[in-house]
Amino acid sequence: MADEDTLGTIHALVDEEHRLRGHGEAINDEDRARLAQIEEQLDQCWDALRRRRAGRDFGGDPGHATEKQVHDYLQ
Repeated sequence: MADEDTLGTIHALVDEEHRLRGHGEAINDEDRARLAQIEEQLDQCWDALRRRRAGRDFGGDPGHATEKQVHDYLQ
Protein backbone atom coordinates (compact mmCIF):
# COMPACT_ATOMS: atom_id res chain seq x y z
CA MET A 1 0.00 0.00 0.00
CA ALA A 2 1.44 3.37 -1.01
CA ASP A 3 1.68 6.29 1.39
CA GLU A 4 -1.13 8.07 -0.44
CA ASP A 5 -3.39 5.02 -0.06
CA THR A 6 -2.56 4.72 3.62
CA LEU A 7 -3.24 8.42 4.18
CA GLY A 8 -6.53 8.09 2.30
CA THR A 9 -7.52 5.22 4.59
CA ILE A 10 -6.51 7.28 7.63
CA HIS A 11 -8.63 10.23 6.49
CA ALA A 12 -11.65 8.00 5.82
CA LEU A 13 -11.35 6.38 9.24
CA VAL A 14 -11.01 9.75 10.98
CA ASP A 15 -14.08 11.04 9.12
CA GLU A 16 -16.06 8.00 10.25
CA GLU A 17 -14.80 8.42 13.81
CA HIS A 18 -15.91 12.05 13.84
CA ARG A 19 -19.30 11.10 12.44
CA LEU A 20 -19.81 8.45 15.13
CA ARG A 21 -18.69 10.75 17.95
CA GLY A 22 -20.59 13.74 16.59
CA HIS A 23 -24.05 12.33 17.20
CA GLY A 24 -24.69 14.74 20.05
CA GLU A 25 -26.27 11.86 21.89
CA ALA A 26 -25.07 8.83 23.82
CA ILE A 27 -22.98 6.35 21.84
CA ASN A 28 -24.62 2.94 21.59
CA ASP A 29 -22.82 -0.39 21.90
CA GLU A 30 -22.61 -0.85 18.13
CA ASP A 31 -20.96 2.55 17.67
CA ARG A 32 -18.63 1.88 20.60
CA ALA A 33 -17.53 -1.42 19.01
CA ARG A 34 -16.97 0.28 15.65
CA LEU A 35 -14.96 3.04 17.32
CA ALA A 36 -12.71 0.41 18.89
CA GLN A 37 -12.15 -1.13 15.44
CA ILE A 38 -11.42 2.29 13.96
CA GLU A 39 -8.87 3.05 16.69
CA GLU A 40 -7.11 -0.25 16.02
CA GLN A 41 -7.09 0.31 12.26
CA LEU A 42 -5.76 3.85 12.72
CA ASP A 43 -2.94 2.58 14.94
CA GLN A 44 -2.03 0.01 12.31
CA CYS A 45 -2.12 2.52 9.45
CA TRP A 46 -0.01 5.07 11.32
CA ASP A 47 2.46 2.33 12.30
CA ALA A 48 2.77 1.15 8.70
CA LEU A 49 3.22 4.71 7.45
CA ARG A 50 5.90 5.51 10.05
CA ARG A 51 7.79 2.29 9.32
CA ARG A 52 7.67 2.90 5.58
CA ARG A 53 8.92 6.45 5.97
CA ALA A 54 11.67 5.37 8.36
CA GLY A 55 12.76 2.70 5.91
CA ARG A 56 13.11 5.29 3.17
CA ASP A 57 14.83 7.80 5.43
CA PHE A 58 17.43 5.31 6.63
CA GLY A 59 18.13 3.43 3.41
CA GLY A 60 16.15 0.27 4.15
CA ASP A 61 13.41 -1.37 2.16
CA PRO A 62 10.40 0.76 3.07
CA GLY A 63 7.77 -1.72 1.93
CA HIS A 64 8.87 -5.26 2.65
CA ALA A 65 8.50 -5.61 6.42
CA THR A 66 5.58 -3.22 6.62
CA GLU A 67 3.48 -5.11 4.09
CA LYS A 68 3.98 -8.32 6.05
CA GLN A 69 3.09 -6.59 9.32
CA VAL A 70 -0.06 -5.07 7.87
CA HIS A 71 -1.00 -8.45 6.44
CA ASP A 72 -0.45 -10.01 9.87
CA TYR A 73 -2.62 -7.30 11.48
CA LEU A 74 -5.48 -8.14 9.15
CA GLN A 75 -5.47 -11.82 10.10
